[in-house]
Order: sequence, then structure tokens, then C-alpha cells
Amino acid sequence: MFITRRLEFDSGHRIPDHKSQCRHLHGHRYAIEITLYGEVIDKAGDAANGMVMDFSQVRDIAKTHLVDAWDHAFLAFRGDRAIVDFLTSLPGHKTILLDRVPTAENLAQIAFDILDAAYRDSYGNHLRLHRVRLYETPNCWADCIGN
Repeated sequence: MFITRRLEFDSGHRIPDHKSQCRHLHGHRYAIEITLYGEVIDKAGDAANGMVMDFSQVRDIAKTHLVDAWDHAFLAFRGDRAIVDFLTSLPGHKTILLDRVPTAENLAQIAFDILDAAYRDSYGNHLRLHRVRLYETPNCWADCIGN
């Protein structure tokens, strides 16, 4: 059985080698959809009876491991030295340094890598992260699908 939970957060980024507007500092209202696969729990009296995982726990794990860190942060490529130097000069600025350019594709992969271990077998029902879909805009997204 597959279940999906959607969360939203705001972050800034830039794509340094982009030939158009995305080379400038800007932000997005990102949405992330987390799709999990697992067996439906069949245990009378268990709070998760009839579920793969309680949706509130899907949310809590995502917030703890990813969303709270990325929300209202600037997601910067470590190799973008001028921007990194600028951002780190701002006292208390929330900057996340990444080893890859923060495209939707790379952010979806990074998010998948972070969340995969967090969800794995959380309920003892062979739970697995199946897909992370990251919306950069309402019309543009990237999917990272697990094995």
C-alpha cells in the first residue's frame, strides 16, 4: 500500500550557471510530497491499526529531518563562493550549504537521501520511502524514486 503526505516550506536559492532568471537570488514556495510503501498494520488495539503509518507521524519525521531545516533558509551550493561568502557574512542567517547546485532535481535527491533512513521500518511493517516529489513551482517538479 502507498501513502503520501504533502508539506510546504519557503526557501531561497540560485542556479549559478543558469542562462536566465534563475542565476539571480530568488525564492520559492516549495512543496514536498513523501510517498511511503508498506504493509497495512492489522493489530487490534494498536493506534496505527488499518494504516501504513499515521499521517501525523509522516509529517513529524519530515519536519524533524528536513522541512524545519530548509524552511526559510537559503539553499546554497558550496562551490558558489561569492554567494557563500556573502551569506556567511550575515549574522545569524539561515544558510544550508549543499554539495550540489540546488536545482529541483538535486534537492529531490538530497531530500530522498535524508528521509530514506528516517522512515525505514519505522513501524515494523516493511516501511520504505518510495518517492519524493519536490515542487519548485505549482507547474514544475522533480521526482526521486527509490529502488
